[in-house]
Amino acid sequence: MSNPFDKKNVDSAINKLPIGKYVTIFFVVVLLFLIVTGSFYNVSEQENAVVTMFGKVVRTDTAGLYFKIPFVQRVKKVDITTHGTGVGYTISTEGQNIADPGNGIMITSDLNLLDIDFYLEYRVSDPVAYLYNSNNPEEILKNIALSSVRSVVADYTVDEAMTTAKGQIQADVKEDMLRELTEHNIGLTVVNITVQDSEPPTDAIKQAFKAVETAKQGADTARNNALAYQNEQIPSAEANADKIVQNAEAQKAARIAEAEGQVVRFNEMYEQYKLYPYITQRRMFYETMEEVLPGMKVIITDGSTQTMLPLDSFN
Repeated sequence: MSNPFDKKNVDSAINKLPIGKYVTIFFVVVLLFLIVTGSFYNVSEQENAVVTMFGKVVRTDTAGLYFKIPFVQRVKKVDITTHGTGVGYTISTEGQNIADPGNGIMITSDLNLLDIDFYLEYRVSDPVAYLYNSNNPEEILKNIALSSVRSVVADYTVDEAMTTAKGQIQADVKEDMLRELTEHNIGLTVVNITVQDSEPPTDAIKQAFKAVETAKQGADTARNNALAYQNEQIPSAEANADKIVQNAEAQKAARIAEAEGQVVRFNEMYEQYKLYPYITQRRMFYETMEEVLPGMKVIITDGSTQTMLPLDSFN
């Protein structure tokens, strides 16, 4: 009688069990599960999906549930939300700003140094270009930002960059970056760029800037005082000028009236002269002598130098 636990008997019993069939069914189920789960994918509101087949882009999907051919089509999802980064400084994982002197110090149009920081907000505008037109689009974006910032800041003086021209600098940098990003076509666009801070790069330069600002304030004070003095003196000078002009006009009118009167008198005298020439001549002679003689000292002489008789006034 044979032993039922003999090795040959055990192997024969195992072979007679339908384990191979179950294993096959298991693998088929797993394969079907993988096919089903790999055929559908979901795209969130913050993403776009780029579908490729054999290395060629088939389509770009927005938010929703989609089907793809399993094992043939591949899906890459791209975050399209707005991101931010520092230009001229770096942001640590804890959210702290760390100075970056190598990229933050710029030169202005008046050849001064300025430590100016920007905060850049950007997002993906073209998922296909973002994935396939460059190896590192964020690094290219940062280099474009640094180039644009340096180019724009160099068009302004240090005073303008620190005070009144910040808004215009931001607008100019954004415009220049948008133009450069369009040319490079890396699938990114600028949402906004703002000046975070601007100051002289060293303590010595800071003190020099403070001294310059103090001097400017003194100059402004002196200028304001001069304008106040000017505003006080101009009305007085204008009043004096008006007075002089009025006096001159009055003298002019008087001279004209006097001249016109003399012309009338001369014409009347001339009419009398034409009627009575001799009498008119004698009268004019006597009138002239009446005007001249009172102011003269008359001396009568006999023609010699020995005898001179002064004629005093009868008055």
